[in-house]
Amino acid sequence: MQNYLTLPPFIAIVLAVSATGSLFRPGDWYKQLKKPSWTPPGWLFGPAWAVLYIAIAVSGWLTWQAAGVTLVLAVWAIQLVFNAVWSWVMFGRKQIGAAMLTLCALWLFVALYAVLVWPISKSASQLFWPYLAWVTFAGSLNFAIWRLNRQA
Repeated sequence: MQNYLTLPPFIAIVLAVSATGSLFRPGDWYKQLKKPSWTPPGWLFGPAWAVLYIAIAVSGWLTWQAAGVTLVLAVWAIQLVFNAVWSWVMFGRKQIGAAMLTLCALWLFVALYAVLVWPISKSASQLFWPYLAWVTFAGSLNFAIWRLNRQA
């Protein structure tokens, strides 16, 4: 039986991570960068991340409900750290190449979590698949922007 009263702390943790992203908005610097033609419109990022952050919180909560505090939950937390750091590196520091490396680490920990949590909670793993797809797409976009703006 799931204890839904324990879900709010996971939501709070993920909201804190999402708030760090809002501290570093793209701004004029990002608008002036060359971007590939397949760059999504800016309005899409907010709704996409809202859905993903809900899935991330629920996935972590399901893992905790099924197994408690484990290495798998630590991997869940580590991917959140890289998630938060990426916005700071990309938009706060304006370091496109370093942001790409951060995103590679994020991708690795998102994929690792999805694999490690599978035996514990298939639902928790499945909630990460759209996130992994989005981070893969974001990595492609980050790489394309880096290539188009090597002098930036």
